Amino acid sequence: MAVPKRKMSRSNTRSRRANWKATAVSTVACPQCKSPKLPHAACSVCGTYNGRQVLEV
Repeated sequence: MAVPKRKMSRSNTRSRRANWKATAVSTVACPQCKSPKLPHAACSVCGTYNGRQVLEV
């Protein structure tokens, strides 16, 4: 297992951690009802996917 030879400085640690952040969930507008939905997933409001009804809501 790799072990660091020297202690990492506080500025190096903080600059590395500054780039480790969560990204916002990307949404697209549903072509039928225009509500936001996850891409490549059925709409939870109207139940359509790829122009056809796949869920009963």
